[in-house]
Parts: sequence; structure tokens; C-alpha cells
Amino acid sequence: MSKITNEYTFFEHLDELRIRLIKIAVTIVIAAFGVYGFIDRLTDYIVRPVGQLVFTSPADAFMAQITLTFLGAIVIASPIIIFQIWRFIVLGLRTQEVKFVRVFAPISLLLFLAGGLFAYFIIVPISIQFLLSFSSHNLVPMITVKSYISFVGMMVLAFSVVFELPLILMFLTKIGIATPAFLIQKRRHAIILILIVSALITPPDVVSQLMLAIPLVGLYEIGIVASRIVYRNKKIGSC
Repeated sequence: MSKITNEYTFFEHLDELRIRLIKIAVTIVIAAFGVYGFIDRLTDYIVRPVGQLVFTSPADAFMAQITLTFLGAIVIASPIIIFQIWRFIVLGLRTQEVKFVRVFAPISLLLFLAGGLFAYFIIVPISIQFLLSFSSHNLVPMITVKSYISFVGMMVLAFSVVFELPLILMFLTKIGIATPAFLIQKRRHAIILILIVSALITPPDVVSQLMLAIPLVGLYEIGIVASRIVYRNKKIGSC
């Protein structure tokens, strides 16, 4: 295993990145084989909120299963994925920063999983119920398996990633890139950026975008509080 040091050359960093990416890819492939063995049961569970789905081309059902397999593999492999990412990041950090990363890597995993669970069990059902409420006697919903899997997958992955925001802000504060005052000063810019990002990574409806943007603004505020704690401890430690 590579030593944690900040004396790596540029090409050594590239080689280390290649190794980490290969390990991540192999892990996802292995997890995908495991997930595919239970794909029928997983599909039944995923489509339960809407009942039946339809497909409009011969390959849609197959591609939906492949997509679902890939997403399931990412969730299962997420502990190793996060571990490999952190192992690469710590190469350029000092000893104190490495200790910080080691403490918060497990928290990062928990936030990732919490974001996905929050999206699937709360956000997705609310979004679907709201959107389907616009159906009528002459507007009958016929949801395709392709669009539904894409919708659920995008929401789950988006929330899994954005739930890392407080930890990211804490980390930026720890290494001196951000301060609580800076985060507060840039709050309006952050909200605008959050709305733009929400529009880009969610399905093209306002409800889904707001379902992501509102929690993300809340996470930003939590990140400011966490940043204050880290900044205060950092100042005490430097005295």
C-alpha cells in the first residue's frame, strides 16, 4: 500500500490515480455480478411505488435492468469507492489533515448512504405522487421502465453526493481554503449555484429540482455550523 506523503511527483500521483480507478472499476464489476443475480427481485421492489411499467422498444427492459444493476453495484461498492478516493486524496496532506480524513471517511460513507435512502424513501415517493396527481380521465400515466429507472437512479445518486456537502465544507475549512465568514458571505452565490446544479442533475421538472435544492440549502447551512466548529478548534490548536 502506498505511503501517505506529500512528496509524490506529478507522474506518481497519476499512477496512483490510475491504480485507485482500476480498483474502483474492478469492485463495481464484481458487485454488478452479485446484483444481477437478484435483478428480478430488485426490479419488483424498485417499481413497487408505481405498480406496472411499460417499455416502448425491444431493448428498453434489458437496458433498464443493466442500469439498475450498475446503480445497485455502486451502492454496494460505495464503502470501497469512498475508501479509494480518500486514499488518493491523503497523498498530498499533512499528518494532522490525514488524521482528520481518517476520522471523517466513515462519516462520509454514512452521509452517502443516508442521502440515497432519504431520496428513495422520501423524495422519490413524494415526487412521483405529486407528478401523477396531474393525471385525469384523458391524461393516463404510462411510465416507461427506462424513464422511471433513470428518474429514481438520478435522484438517489444526486442526493447521495450532495449529502457530502457539510463534510466537504468542513474539509475545506480544515485545510485553509474556506472560513465560516467566507461561506456566510458567499451564501447567496451558493444558493444560485445550488439551483443551477439542481436543474442540471435532476429530471427536467421543477418539483424534482426543488426537492434537491431545498435540502441542499439546508445542508449548506449545516456545513457553515460545522465549519465554525472546525475553524474554532483549528484556532485553539494553533495557539
